[in-house]
Amino acid sequence: MSAAQYLSQGKEYIDAAICGYLPNENTFPASIHKSMLYSILAGGKRLRPVLLIAAAEAVGGNRQDILPFAVATEYIHTYTLIHDDLPALDDDDLRRGKPTNHKVFGEAIAVLAGDALLTQAFYLMTDSSLMSSIPPEKILQAAHDMTDAIGTSGMIGGQVVDIESEGKPISSETLEYIHVHKTGCLIKACIRAGAILSQSKLDQLEALSNYGGQIGLAFQIVDDILDITADQSQLGKDIGSDVDKKKATYPALYGLDKSKKKADELVEEGIACLEIFGEKADPLRDIGLFFTQRTF
Repeated sequence: MSAAQYLSQGKEYIDAAICGYLPNENTFPASIHKSMLYSILAGGKRLRPVLLIAAAEAVGGNRQDILPFAVATEYIHTYTLIHDDLPALDDDDLRRGKPTNHKVFGEAIAVLAGDALLTQAFYLMTDSSLMSSIPPEKILQAAHDMTDAIGTSGMIGGQVVDIESEGKPISSETLEYIHVHKTGCLIKACIRAGAILSQSKLDQLEALSNYGGQIGLAFQIVDDILDITADQSQLGKDIGSDVDKKKATYPALYGLDKSKKKADELVEEGIACLEIFGEKADPLRDIGLFFTQRTF
């Protein structure tokens, strides 16, 4: 099965479950639930939950056992998109080919919809009754790991440094910090969660952590490149915004060619970490390669 097929089937699997853990749009107060569902159902590859599932399967886990946790990671990702698009941050008009949440529901409801999705994610992640085949201590470990990945020592920290670096000359170390934290940490945490919930061995968790770190950075570099080389119909969001806002990006610091080479090298290094898994990690290998193929 190709990466595109695995991602497509994984997306269908997640999409079939994604609304089952949320109130329907008519539940009072309806405005917040409509806003949450608007962004959740706007599309997307469901990459993060699919990576979680692929990591779980690489260590012998069952996707059905971890489905609630996988869905929760998409809630987290969607919350970040709603907030990133706000006028106070990136001020974007389009997301996944549709008007951004605040353009439809207003800024106040958009902020609260993001907050609600994040809250619902942790409600879901820590509901051990939905994942009865998994030891509660593993659920706690994975949820704790996730909080670290998206807090000030992870994603939010990266976003803060990204904002504070706009329009300023920055070092290569600062650029890597931004990319590793604002994007890579969540991707890595999803991969680690799949392994932890499936009771991986320590060497397996370490290998998957290393893989996640490499492809997480590669993914953001690819996004930087796409912001320059793709068109709006491909991305489904505003393009060229990184340049307009003088964002800290790999192409801005290194140029396109060196950025493409760096992304390739990171994916190659990440795939090398998967040797101990044999064929069970083929979906992870293929997804890594797919990151760069979607660009160059």
